[in-house]
Amino acid sequence: MPCALAGGAPGPKFFGCGCSQRVDGSVAWPRRARHRIQPRPAHFKVTFYDAVLIGEEERDEHGAQVVHKALTRSQALELAANGILSALYQTWPDVVLFVSAFFTPPWLLEVIRARRHKVIMLFTESPYQDGQQLEMAKFADIALLNDPVNISQYEAVCPVAYAPHAYRPQVHYPAPGAQKIWDLAFIGSGFPSRMEFFAAMDLGGLDVRLAGPWHDVPDDHPVRDWTDPDPEGCVDNTETADIYRQARTGINFYRREAEQDHVGEGHACGPREIEMAACGLWFARDPRPESDDLFGMLPSFTSPGEAGELIRWALAHPGDAAAAAEKARAAVADRTFANHAKKLLAMLDS
Repeated sequence: MPCALAGGAPGPKFFGCGCSQRVDGSVAWPRRARHRIQPRPAHFKVTFYDAVLIGEEERDEHGAQVVHKALTRSQALELAANGILSALYQTWPDVVLFVSAFFTPPWLLEVIRARRHKVIMLFTESPYQDGQQLEMAKFADIALLNDPVNISQYEAVCPVAYAPHAYRPQVHYPAPGAQKIWDLAFIGSGFPSRMEFFAAMDLGGLDVRLAGPWHDVPDDHPVRDWTDPDPEGCVDNTETADIYRQARTGINFYRREAEQDHVGEGHACGPREIEMAACGLWFARDPRPESDDLFGMLPSFTSPGEAGELIRWALAHPGDAAAAAEKARAAVADRTFANHAKKLLAMLDS
């Protein structure tokens, strides 16, 4: 049947480092004539409302005008949410797709459900934040999970399916002739567990790039020189792929921070593993069951020291590393966003 779909991005701009990269692919689905897709990014509105200042008549000791925030954080979120309603009821879509939906007020979801739109929620933060996501799932007609480890809990709330991480062939592809700038590249947020891990890897003498938001790294910390000097630190999909193509090796290390109920969980591959494989980059793996099954040709590690040894081995054996990377690329050949979208469209048509 014909279907108009509206897609909402996660929220504040800092999500651009993680789940909104997945949004970029998620809404770039096959635009068949009978499926009209209208993305509605929310983070610009949240940022705008949260940044509005109102000037006072008085001046401070330096003669500058005193200002104060016009809106509280919750008021900014509510106004941004009103913008979602405006977009929906100018287009009246059949299906509304939310990504994460952490910053979407429950009342708004109740309005959308009451007006009989079909609501799909793509949850990108499993298993770390399954507690929060399960609260949002009660508003969903279909929930899509990036990790199925707690899927049985969602099944008690709404119809649910596992949606593995994917890549975009027009963005994530190998470039054998690319200039190699870094011996090791990693892209992700600088959680304390990652700071400690990379500091303990014994990477002295290597050219290392830690891209992404590493906001709170002390100036004297061992990883400071490897991190992005931009305090925002966010990298988009295109830059992410370029960095991978300019690196000799990569690594995936999952943050250890999570909701208390979900510490130590995790079954699925992370998005970076899929993207590195698609770009033809050899990488060392933080083991997980799906990663072990999919990427058995790539080595896993159990400690920072072992990870550092694997990186140095790959640098010393470029031919063997390239052969393993090619096998990893073949293993993810069908994990594209377009293929995932076809499956979802089939679910909507059923």
